[in-house]
Amino acid sequence: MKRELDLDHCWQSWFATKDAVARDRLIVHYSPLVKFVAGRVGAGLPNSVDPGDLVSAGVFGLIDAVERFDPERGVKFETFAVPRIRGAVFDGLRSLDWVPRSVRSRAREVESAFQELESRHGRAPTDEELSAHLKLSAAEFQKWLAAIASTTVGPLDRALVAGAEPRALTGDVPDSPAMQVEDGEVRRLVKGEVRRLPDREKLVLSLYYDESLTLAEIGTVLGVTESRVSQIHTKAVLHLRARLSAAGVT
Repeated sequence: MKRELDLDHCWQSWFATKDAVARDRLIVHYSPLVKFVAGRVGAGLPNSVDPGDLVSAGVFGLIDAVERFDPERGVKFETFAVPRIRGAVFDGLRSLDWVPRSVRSRAREVESAFQELESRHGRAPTDEELSAHLKLSAAEFQKWLAAIASTTVGPLDRALVAGAEPRALTGDVPDSPAMQVEDGEVRRLVKGEVRRLPDREKLVLSLYYDESLTLAEIGTVLGVTESRVSQIHTKAVLHLRARLSAAGVT
C-alpha cells in the first residue's frame, strides 16, 4: 500500500509543480514497461541489433508519455504509455538502419512485382508468375523470400515497416486528434486489405498474430515445414505492403 501512496504522491507533485524529482521517480517506476515493449519489438531481430539500443530509444517514449499524461482522459497510464514507447522503439530501430540494403532492395522489387501483376491480372499473382516477372528461378525466388523473412517476422506493425527506408523523426504529436483519426483510418485499411489476401496468406497471418501460434505450430496445422510458413508469411506481408502503397499509405 505504501508503494501505491508514494506513486500517487509522485503524480500529484508532477501535476502540481512539474517537479523534476517526481518525474524521474515515475520514469524509474514505469521503466519495466520499456523493457517489455522493447523485448516484444526486438523478438526475432538479428543479433546485430543491440537490445539496449531499443530500450534506450523506448525511454524517450516513456518520458514523453509521463510529460503528456492527463488522468482526466480516463485511461490508465500504462495504456497511454505503451503506444508511445513502441513508437519510440520503432523510430530507434529505423534509425539503426539494421536491414541490409540488398534485402531492402529485394523487398521493394517483390512489392513492385505484386503491384504490377495484380494490376495486370486483377488477382493475386502466383509464385511462378512472381519469379518469372523478377527473372528468377523458383529456387532463387524462395531464397529471396528467406532473406527478406528475417526482417518481417515479428509484430505486424514492425513487419509493415521493416525494409522501408529509415525516416527522420517528425514533429507530429502522436496523440493529437488528427493523428488519431489517421491511425484509425490506416488500421481500417490494413484490416480490409488483409481480408482480401489469398486464403493461405490470410490464414498464416491470422494464426500468427491473432492466435499467437509459432511458425512451427502453424506448419503443423498446414502440413508444411516451418521454413515454408516463413516464406508464406513474408509473401503476405510484402503483398500487404504493396497494396497499402498502391492505396497511398507509406
